[in-house]
Amino acid sequence: MISRYGIFCKVIETGSFTKTADIIGYSQSAVSQTIKSLEQELSTTLVNRGKDGITLTRDGEQYFPYLHSIYSAELNLNRKHSEMQGLKNSTIRIGTFITVSRFLLPEPMMAFKKKYPEVKFELQQGSYDSIERGILDGNIDFGFVNPDAVTKLETRPLLRQRLQAVLPKNHPLINEKEVTLAQLAQGPIILPDEGEYNLLLRAFQQEQLTPNIEYKVYDDYSIMSMVEQGLGISAFYDILLAKVKPDLEIREIRERPERTLSLAWHNWDTMPLAARKFIDYIVNSISS
Repeated sequence: MISRYGIFCKVIETGSFTKTADIIGYSQSAVSQTIKSLEQELSTTLVNRGKDGITLTRDGEQYFPYLHSIYSAELNLNRKHSEMQGLKNSTIRIGTFITVSRFLLPEPMMAFKKKYPEVKFELQQGSYDSIERGILDGNIDFGFVNPDAVTKLETRPLLRQRLQAVLPKNHPLINEKEVTLAQLAQGPIILPDEGEYNLLLRAFQQEQLTPNIEYKVYDDYSIMSMVEQGLGISAFYDILLAKVKPDLEIREIRERPERTLSLAWHNWDTMPLAARKFIDYIVNSISS
């Protein structure tokens, strides 16, 4: 609820009782009465009421800096109050995908919960583009993305991750210390579904290769099982393969396709305090 000092400052800003009323959701007469009450309190006329709009009188010009300071202090007080209450019963909504949900988030979430036990988490799985849409629509506070895949968000880099080839135990390429994209392109490839922006596909395109893609699958573990059964070959980020250690042959890709795993949000200043604090916690956790 806006104070009379705030209403006064809005009237001076807009030069109109009517425009101010529309902005703050009051009636025009309520705004006018508020200014009149303030003038009575100060025993002077603060504004000129004319056909060309509302302007400050000489006394109004003298009082305005002080009234504006009171209004600014009120805004700061309300902001601080909201921040102090911000972590109580807060839900942090995060756009993520399997590797992050399984291997990056659990530890910082557990530590953050110990410090702020009333905070709740909501993890929304998706691709880069669906995470970006969720953030822009206000359904997600922040998310994990490849910054090359999003255009309308602020991003903060976390770490570099490279793709590694995964092969069944009996594949001819297991005799190679590393494989090339040209060798992988022969397939059959089980393509991890990253959405519209797919790093493996981009790597093939940069080498002007047409890969033999026979399957497109979202779930990493399903792909691993399919590779184990000999249905094809694929590529995963090193963080997943280091943690899972599947019963597959893993080879470096000579061209070293990489992504910069990053945090992304729409507007830092308007993001809930709990989400901002958790982002800082994640960054400190990974850097240490």
